[in-house]
Amino acid sequence: MNVISRKTINEFGKKYSDAKKSLLSWYHEACTADWKTPQDIKERYSSASFLSSNLVIFNIKGNKYRLVAKIAYKTQAVFIKWIGTHSEYDKKKF
Repeated sequence: MNVISRKTINEFGKKYSDAKKSLLSWYHEACTADWKTPQDIKERYSSASFLSSNLVIFNIKGNKYRLVAKIAYKTQAVFIKWIGTHSEYDKKKF
């Protein structure tokens, strides 16, 4: 998968240093993944949640943080839309 954008991960990691290792681990796994369907994601990330428009919510660092990504399965692209704390996520509308 082509993950766009690592910059979002780096910026969040600067603000929340305890999340950086987990985010980079997710990033490297996503880069080497070959997700063709939501089931492919679910097999590796059983706690992932799926919303409309191919949005996927990943729990990061024991669900302390959430990463929202839009998956383009055909083009093998992952667009990081948002990263935040669990409580910030609860206030968001996706």
